[in-house]
Amino acid sequence: MMKYNLILFFASLSLCAFAQQKQFTLDERGKYVYYEVIDTKTSKDSLVLRAENFIKLNKKSFIKSTLTDSSITSDGKMIVDKTILVASHPSGEVNYIFNFEARNGKYRYWITDLEYIPYNRDRYGNYVATTTIATPLEKTPGKLSAGAWKDIVESVYTKSEKLGENFKKALSTSQVKTQTKKTESISTRKW
Repeated sequence: MMKYNLILFFASLSLCAFAQQKQFTLDERGKYVYYEVIDTKTSKDSLVLRAENFIKLNKKSFIKSTLTDSSITSDGKMIVDKTILVASHPSGEVNYIFNFEARNGKYRYWITDLEYIPYNRDRYGNYVATTTIATPLEKTPGKLSAGAWKDIVESVYTKSEKLGENFKKALSTSQVKTQTKKTESISTRKW
């Protein structure tokens, strides 16, 4: 009797652990989205300048950007790593769209259109994309690769959370510095 209670206890504990696992939400188009709205006391213009500065500083993550007076849309890329014991190697890349909109007193950002491109080792030992055709993260694979796909989605969610935390930190603490022009030396030879 005590064995069954112990087994039941561990089974319910593991179910609770699975229930706490964070996942992407779906938007109105049926795409995975990481979405957050933040209230702040900063003006809209300052938020847009800080967001633009954040995107410029993270050139590896963001490929190209479109800027308006209150929003930024940027294409991005993140590398998904596969870890076996202590060794780690890239298993693929995820292309995404990062959207940011600001108003006075609040802003929102979301990461959507997540598409996975798998990597494989080439003959020189480098990890390169095996195909140019990306697979949307919402698409569920077959039974054989379901476990690996679940690990990829969890890794992308974790990296999206980290990107969001870094973005929020940059918007709350960053002061955009105006670039000072380099003072030109005065030449007495040319006039």
